[in-house]
Amino acid sequence: MSEKKSKTLEVNKTTKIKRRTVLKSAAIPLVASFTSRPSTAQNSVIGRKIRVGIIGAGANVRNVQLAGFRAIAECEVAAVANRTLQSSQRVASEFGIPKAYGSWQELLADEEIDAVLIGTWPYMHRDLTLASLESGKHVMCQARMANNTEEAREMLAASLRYPDLISQLVPTSTSYVIDNVVQRLVSESYLGDVLSVEIQRLRRTFVENPAELDWRHDVEFSGVNTLNLGSTYESMMRWLGPGNQVMAQTKTHVAKRLNRDGQSVDVEIPDHVDVIYELANSAQVHMRFSETTGLSSGNQTWIHGSDGTIFVDNRQNVFVGRRGDNELSPLPNPVQEQAYYRVEEEFINAILGREEISLNSFATGVQYMEWTEAVHRSAASGRRIELPLV
Repeated sequence: MSEKKSKTLEVNKTTKIKRRTVLKSAAIPLVASFTSRPSTAQNSVIGRKIRVGIIGAGANVRNVQLAGFRAIAECEVAAVANRTLQSSQRVASEFGIPKAYGSWQELLADEEIDAVLIGTWPYMHRDLTLASLESGKHVMCQARMANNTEEAREMLAASLRYPDLISQLVPTSTSYVIDNVVQRLVSESYLGDVLSVEIQRLRRTFVENPAELDWRHDVEFSGVNTLNLGSTYESMMRWLGPGNQVMAQTKTHVAKRLNRDGQSVDVEIPDHVDVIYELANSAQVHMRFSETTGLSSGNQTWIHGSDGTIFVDNRQNVFVGRRGDNELSPLPNPVQEQAYYRVEEEFINAILGREEISLNSFATGVQYMEWTEAVHRSAASGRRIELPLV
């Protein structure tokens, strides 16, 4: 590991699965669609279906994205590569996928594959993205983007080298219900000047101790990503734009977890985080994340402005109030006006040149990876970290 990387990325390899020898997909929360530009190479697929290969068919891929691709008339899921050939064959048999490969290298060597969905843990995202683009294949990559900012920047640079290929990150779906209404209120200046924001994403149940070592707590597979910091910041950027500086404190309350062999291993990824950062207009944002807040009030969002306030409760109900009101009032948020899941449709449409991907581009991914790493650096050093990272 390079000297540039934090010591917190050092791991005890005897208790880990070796990097690059495993391609096992993660069960990532439901997420939505979005990239950057229409393809200029759509002529190569005119008159036939776009053939998609799956690398890492874990629970989320099997339960969500396979169905999404199969519902598109112009698309065929043509191949799958899991950790082993046997695993690939099971998925292929279950979902009627014509080809099953024993490695991702074999899948990428298949010249009949037009596009790849990368469904693995973040530690493989950079390598698979670069290899897929170099193989001439469009890429849709699961969040989180990568293990760290350096890897994310390499992915962005690679995507820019292949402007005829679509490079997309699957964005968070956790704010779909409220995205449109919050963006509308902000854009219509309902708040006046944004003054401060309070965000909490808190677990309501008590954490087990000892707890199991999930991949999200394993620094080798998840990098400097912590809890749901990246996905929350991604939503915040959609509403209010990016931040320009970060200060953070973290705590690891459950310092040891049990790996698959039942061994107790040290955990370096925090389970409790407090972050303060600034928006472009100097408004202050306070964010609190925790897995150790039993019986808490759960998730809440407050956006305070000079003339109005927006509050989103734990069930994503929206309440608003303006200067002169005595209390907040519920705001209707009709389902038909909410954002909705269409990641596979948008990806295929972008390849066909029918639409541009609105979210998430690799550039957006680099922004949330920089912010996540800034939280990590600030907590480790006790200093304020400026964005973008240098």
